[in-house]
Parts: sequence; C-alpha cells; structure tokens
Amino acid sequence: MLKKEEYLKSPCSVSSLPFWKARNLSVPDNMLILHNSEFSEKYLEHYTDERYFRLLSNMKNLSKKPVPGFSAETAAESDFKIMADIINRSYDDIEITPERLFELTETPVYAQNLWVLIKGIEDGKTAACGIADFDEEIGELVLEWIQVLPEYRGRGLGKMLVNELLCRMDGKAKFATVSGKADSPSNPEELYRKCGFAGDDIWHVLRRK
Repeated sequence: MLKKEEYLKSPCSVSSLPFWKARNLSVPDNMLILHNSEFSEKYLEHYTDERYFRLLSNMKNLSKKPVPGFSAETAAESDFKIMADIINRSYDDIEITPERLFELTETPVYAQNLWVLIKGIEDGKTAACGIADFDEEIGELVLEWIQVLPEYRGRGLGKMLVNELLCRMDGKAKFATVSGKADSPSNPEELYRKCGFAGDDIWHVLRRK
C-alpha cells in the first residue's frame, strides 16, 4: 500500500494516480503501469502502450482568468445530464452517464464547489464543465474532467475553467495534480502548463497483446 509520506515527497513520480485512488490500487494481471524511468522498448514486444502525463501545481500566484461574456457557476445535480453530454462530445472512446456522475458524488473526495459550469452570460448556454476532487487528508486537489465544447474552443474557456477550480481551493489545497493522455491530438498538457502546472513525469499503461 502506498504510504502518505512517500507520496507527498513527489506525487507525480511516485504514483500514476492521485493518492486516494493509488493507495488501494490493484493492477490486473494483463496490465503493467510503469514510470518512464522504468520503461523499456522491450515491453512493446508483448504489450500495447498508452502514455499519460502527470503534472503538479504548487498553488502559488493563483488568479482567475475570466473570459468576457462568460461566467462560472457551481453545478447542481440537475446539471449532470448536460455535463455528461459535454464529456461525451469531447471524446471518441468515453461514454459517461448522468448516473455515473452521481456515483462520483458519493466518493470521499467529492466537493460540490469543485463541479463547475462555464455559461454564456447572455444566452445561459453551457459551454464547458469541470470536475475536480479534494483529498482533505493530504491536501490534494485533483483535476479530473476539464471539457470545452468544440464550438467554444479557442476562446480561453479551458484556462478560465482550470484557474477557477484552482482559485476555489486557494488556502485549502496544498497542491494540485492533473493527468491526461500524453499523445492526445488535442494536447491538453499545454493548457495545464499555461495554468501553472509543471513536471516531466510520464506513465506507461501497458496492456498485454
């Protein structure tokens, strides 16, 4: 089991997952999860490889980045259907239901104020949504879902959303982490780095062929 002291020394290089998930992680027999420092091309003979970045924010120098014409508000349970739709429209290989989102509210790291919608001020339409967790035990803010609908991209709403979540935990979270597919065409890593996240940790999720 992962120890708290070990994780806090270097969260992104010690574990591929946030602490609350990692301490009870059970890896299936057909899978390996390796940090880039342990990875070798020899594994590709028997495994497929999916790479994930993991970045950390020290929660310093935070500031909101509002976008004219849009506002941020806390999501309610009645918003879960539109949040699921935004997430599903943002991926080709993920299908989330409102029921699944409700299940997430029952985890020990759920915090209602970390479920955020970005809406147009004039039309009230939801353009983006974000979901983050807060592990109060170790002070870790975890960004989980950051999605902007395709027709609203390129306006700075992703940056607005990330910074909104960070600022909501200013003075509460000791640090924040985020991960994502390292080879995604949408290059989400760039967004997080613009919001102050840093690091060079890559994790390989290897599945036996």
